[in-house]
Amino acid sequence: MGNQVIYGYRTITRLLKKRDNLVINPKKVYRIMKENGWFCRVRPKKGLSLGKPYYVTENKLDRDYQAEKPLEKLVTDMTYLYFGNCKLYLSSIMDLYNREIVAYTISDCQDTDFVLDTLNQLNVSQGALLHSDQGSVYTSKAYYQACTEKGITRSMSRKGTPADNACIEWFHSVLKSETFYLHNWRNLTKDSRTDIVNLTSYFIMKLEFNRDETTGLL
Repeated sequence: MGNQVIYGYRTITRLLKKRDNLVINPKKVYRIMKENGWFCRVRPKKGLSLGKPYYVTENKLDRDYQAEKPLEKLVTDMTYLYFGNCKLYLSSIMDLYNREIVAYTISDCQDTDFVLDTLNQLNVSQGALLHSDQGSVYTSKAYYQACTEKGITRSMSRKGTPADNACIEWFHSVLKSETFYLHNWRNLTKDSRTDIVNLTSYFIMKLEFNRDETTGLL
């Protein structure tokens, strides 16, 4: 252990005053300890581990929201759904060819398995483009591997630029403002999960129907 000691100079100064009634300048205690090589064992600080993304790619979509055929270009994102005191999450994938929601999952946990459940609903051709933001679930190793196995080409928004994923962002906004926010969900709780899932499915289909009845595009 060499010349390591348990306490630092401040603690030594307090102990000298308390135990031996010696009032000594802390700087003098520090100087004496330094001259004799009495170093306090420093407890390493625990740094905040944010975790590095496993995979990040460029914005290949580049705000080109037009597709020539179905399942050629897809966009995905997640959002929250409030039901009284209950909050659930919705993960959606939109086909830019006709703005159809081709896959979605509802969960009370915002993790990688949540978005993988949505991704696994897809049956796409090799080279289909899937655009997302740089959220931790989309930059994870598991999501990267699942996309690779499906032959999906990845594209990601620039950091802090939701406009790069405007179509799916807009859909989630409309879903909540024109459906959920118009109703009172105070009586629903997490025990009403089946009802919540059914209601969300209904609202998604309702928006799909309204789109087909009007312009054909959201």
